Amino acid sequence: MRRKGIPTTRSGSRIRRRAVWLTRRELEVLGLIATGTKNREISEALSITEGTVKIHVHNILSKLGVTSRTGALAKALADNLVSM
Repeated sequence: MRRKGIPTTRSGSRIRRRAVWLTRRELEVLGLIATGTKNREISEALSITEGTVKIHVHNILSKLGVTSRTGALAKALADNLVSM
């Protein structure tokens, strides 16, 4: 279900736009990370290379101040950047 004004990932996880320091693509990647999607699957879903996904993941971790995908998910949920 798509709600007006709140973008969703292809998997349906809603993405909050409050995270203005993350790019739209980083928010898309973060939403897919939240669903447990692997880098290769993210690259296929977004039609980008796996290397580009890794760059996005690196940027997300850096901007959120965490060192793992699990940490990014915990921070994203705490800050209402994604909902499940």
